[in-house]
Amino acid sequence: MSRMITADLVDLDLSADSKEAAARSLAERMAALGRVTDLDGFLADVAAREAQMPTGLDGGIGIPHCRSAHVTEPTLAFGRSAAGVDFGAPDGPADLIFLIAAPAGADDAHLTILSSLARHLMDGEFTDALRSATSPAGAAALIAGEEAPVEEPEPLSEAQAETSPEAPSGAPSGAPSEVPAGPGAPAAAPFRIVAVTSCPTGIAHTYMAAEALEKAGEAAGVEVAVETQGSAGFTRLDPAVVAAADGVIFAHDVPVREKERFAGKPTVDVGVKAGINRPAELITEVRGKAARGEVSTAKPTPVENAGEPNEGYGTKLRKWLMSGVSYMVPFVAAGGLLIALGFAIGGWDINKAPSVTEHFAWGQVDSWAALMFQIGGLAFSFLVPVLAGYISYGMADRPGLVPGFVGGAIALTVNAGFLGGLVAGLIAGGTVLAIQRVRIPAVLRGIMPVVVIPLLSSIVVGFLMFLVVGKPIASLQKALTDWLSGLSGANAVILGVILGLMMCFDLGGPVNKVAYAFAVGGLANPNEGSLKVMAAVMAAGMVPPLAMALATTVRGRLFTRTERENGKAAWVLGASFISEGAIPFAAADPLRVIPAAMAGGAVTGALSMAFECTLRAPHGGVFVIPLIGNPFLYLLAIAAGTVVAAGLVIVLKSARKTAPEAAPAGEPTRADTKVTVAA
Repeated sequence: MSRMITADLVDLDLSADSKEAAARSLAERMAALGRVTDLDGFLADVAAREAQMPTGLDGGIGIPHCRSAHVTEPTLAFGRSAAGVDFGAPDGPADLIFLIAAPAGADDAHLTILSSLARHLMDGEFTDALRSATSPAGAAALIAGEEAPVEEPEPLSEAQAETSPEAPSGAPSGAPSEVPAGPGAPAAAPFRIVAVTSCPTGIAHTYMAAEALEKAGEAAGVEVAVETQGSAGFTRLDPAVVAAADGVIFAHDVPVREKERFAGKPTVDVGVKAGINRPAELITEVRGKAARGEVSTAKPTPVENAGEPNEGYGTKLRKWLMSGVSYMVPFVAAGGLLIALGFAIGGWDINKAPSVTEHFAWGQVDSWAALMFQIGGLAFSFLVPVLAGYISYGMADRPGLVPGFVGGAIALTVNAGFLGGLVAGLIAGGTVLAIQRVRIPAVLRGIMPVVVIPLLSSIVVGFLMFLVVGKPIASLQKALTDWLSGLSGANAVILGVILGLMMCFDLGGPVNKVAYAFAVGGLANPNEGSLKVMAAVMAAGMVPPLAMALATTVRGRLFTRTERENGKAAWVLGASFISEGAIPFAAADPLRVIPAAMAGGAVTGALSMAFECTLRAPHGGVFVIPLIGNPFLYLLAIAAGTVVAAGLVIVLKSARKTAPEAAPAGEPTRADTKVTVAA
């Protein structure tokens, strides 16, 4: 730490009257020592970070900071202002100002030291010592830890411990008393919280929020375990600790990595500054949610699902691919709907309309149709680059974006299409991961993420896509496109049956996602066959929740009270193409519900293909019916599959010896049993 801050980087009489002036004054000291190579470029990076979120904290602290390519080594400058400088803190100006500069590729050891400083800033004794420092050398030594104040409180004397009325021996001050109710009674277990903190740069706020939550937990008699997802990476909390937690706090300004680990628990989700400024309130809030039985139902994003260390390669591969598909879907949805609207309003020859930049008549419907069609076409042109870019992102995080997008663009250039995008994304992510494993000189680390990795990975991806794999993949893509275009008769119906079975097999699981990804991928090169596939996949995916809703309505006595309530919601979920609406039924009775749903999905998929229904939108359910080819036959296909699935599940459930509400008197029904267990 002594290398990061010296007396030359300390100004105990900072005279700046604005945060910009304060940052410049401290940055000039860094530049004078050669720690910053481009003063204005570095200050621009500081301002950009400040624009994301003010860096003022309660207690008179300002921590402007950033990662920058203009920084040669991790550096810290400190200024003390008598008048105070406004950094946006709720309690007013800051008199203690720390400018933290980290290279774009700072190594873990340096970032860990900076995070340690961030934790010290939450200690009142530390900040008081800085306010009373009399020399730059003394302040620098204090910050470097060479004269750090003692943080451990003096233990109570034996007499004080015996007479203290506040808490039992060993309990923190202010903690709820947890004295056993009677002789031999076990002490009540403390409330346990797991928390995740993160901020855009992962240097300061991440660790200050962690420190604040830990101290607030100690004061409240609550066990708090924090996972800091900072620039130095993160160490996952022990799964046993997460499993035993009674509540979760997310204090973050960037997505929480692997968020699914915390699902199903009472959760408070706030920005990182809330974790610093009001940790006690967050702890109280999550305890209240736990008392009310409120749990989180949010799903993780695909990138948060990018892969656990112990997962097999096949599982990780599926998650990487689904990461790209999930980011591609909004482009497909927007582009597909706009193209469909263009055709609906302007007719099938709207694709021959001149560019709207050359001809656009405000009062002509055809001009508006052409505008929608052309906007949709441009949105579609992003499909393959976005797919490849975010597959690579799922593998290698942000460094994978540039080579991924470049590879996706090349896939379009060589006509490799959707398959080319898949391969390009995997190549790009793998290339970046390989480069990151190479040990490099410290002098080059600062330019790795902004120059070296994008440059080398783009060269490798470009070479492979242009000269090695691009043409073979283009030939395979053409063969697939021709096959889909020629789908008719029995072949089309068989494909519809297969896709219907896959969509209903695991209700939003891996098999379902493979079928959906196949359909969405076809929209990247739309033709009559790929539009039929998309229609069949969506129709089949609507069947399971609609069938369960119908079955609970027709023969409610075969279902528990909870299932009948879920059946009401399943009408809306099914109509919206949310297959997961049937999961509660499948979880309770998989051997009857899943086969019935698969049978209905197969019927719907086959009929949709036989009726030659088409769909350009990847989602929407009944809300995009006006944009479907042969909409009335499409609805008939969905209705037929729903009736088949509902009828089959009723028959299978009726074959049980005892229905849930037909149990002998005095014996609990399955519904009552569930309530008893939950209690």
